[in-house]
Amino acid sequence: MMTSRPALVAAALCLLAAAAVPPSASACHFASHYRLMEEEMGMRIPPRIQAILHLMEADLTQEAPVAEGSSACVDGFAGEYACSQVDLMARLPTAEIGGGSGNDVWGWTDPVTGHEWAIMGRTNGTAFVDVTDPANPVYMANLPTAASSNTWRDMKVYADHAFIVGDFVGDHGMQVFDLNRLRDLRNPPVILDPIDDLAAHYTEFDSAHNIVINEESGFAYVVGGSSGDETCNAGLHIIDVRVPAAPVFAGCFGADGYTHDAQCVTYHGPDPDHQGAEICFASNTDTLTVVDVTNKLGPVQLSRTTYSGSGYTHQGWLTPDHRYFLVDDELDEQFFGHNTRTYTWDVSNLDSPVLEGFFEASGPSIDHNQYVQSNYTFQANYRRGLRILRIVDPENAALEEAAFFDTYPANDDPSFSGAWSTYPYFASGTVLVSDINRGLFVLRPLLAIFADGFESGDLSAWSEAVP
Repeated sequence: MMTSRPALVAAALCLLAAAAVPPSASACHFASHYRLMEEEMGMRIPPRIQAILHLMEADLTQEAPVAEGSSACVDGFAGEYACSQVDLMARLPTAEIGGGSGNDVWGWTDPVTGHEWAIMGRTNGTAFVDVTDPANPVYMANLPTAASSNTWRDMKVYADHAFIVGDFVGDHGMQVFDLNRLRDLRNPPVILDPIDDLAAHYTEFDSAHNIVINEESGFAYVVGGSSGDETCNAGLHIIDVRVPAAPVFAGCFGADGYTHDAQCVTYHGPDPDHQGAEICFASNTDTLTVVDVTNKLGPVQLSRTTYSGSGYTHQGWLTPDHRYFLVDDELDEQFFGHNTRTYTWDVSNLDSPVLEGFFEASGPSIDHNQYVQSNYTFQANYRRGLRILRIVDPENAALEEAAFFDTYPANDDPSFSGAWSTYPYFASGTVLVSDINRGLFVLRPLLAIFADGFESGDLSAWSEAVP
């Protein structure tokens, strides 16, 4: 059956409605025909229409509503969870940390006390959990949403402040919360005011999909803006956050349209033409787009590179030497029927990145977010949970699975439920995983993390390291 152009309009209306209320079933029904629109009409459906499918298809059912304690990974299981080289320290369901379903997660280490904190997004707000004792996490505070509730919330940390955005949530803007306040909380959990308890409330945009921060420069990049005064064509909305309590709009880059996620760094990689520049590596739905944002009022696109087999270029992370960029494509598993793939890009020439190839996992789940720590990438792969891959030979896209913890015991199907994100940067070795259905997992991998290969630039160290 040929899908009509009015169907596309209906899908767009569904998308617009989602900013304020749950979309109507009658309008959103047409969004499910986006593949037919592409195949039969030759139309590339806008990424914001594609994004609505997450809302429609995601299984937000809360499972296992009772908290769980420590369980060592023995003979391939920690309790009901399949695992290898990763112990369960604790799990807190979202019902015990503010309700709703789970989404993003980040971490903060208190520079005064050394305490480690999980900052976990939920559909209706953000939870702050002290995970210093990983076997006994303490839910300390809840910061409710600044507008309505919805599936997506994202946060990053800079200068002991959390910066929080939400997508399809109306006039939310960016919440800026002073994390130092957590140190003195009494009688937890404390319910914070979503506006009055902020250090700042930035309102130059309303809703946005994600936020990234270059901690070296003190600039934040809000991406995927969907409403408000300055959406920057849903590209990079640049904010000076060097004074966290007084964020200031600094510029835009929207020439390549919608950016789903990005990593922005002060570049110290091998390309001699861009040493010391501030560079954003943007995942732009079907391209890796590299932008020089050193001049905030005049960003320059250095390259825009497509690749064969793209479904939805979702997110990626650099190796610490800035030579390679690992990408997760969120829809290729559903579109093409293969197992989870991690794409390795050689970005030693920022003007002409080269896709070296991909690593294909042993299961079919959708990959979502990944973060590189030393010579490992920590991946939240929805229904296969946390997957830790060792970067063996990036020049040939060679990765190997070193450890895993499956947060979604039912199956590994390529569907939108299970692990949303992970945070692997605590000095203690504790790793966080946020799960849509089961809440916050506090985990402890048993493998050693080797830094040799990245910092020295000697790739031979990667293959010599033994988990």
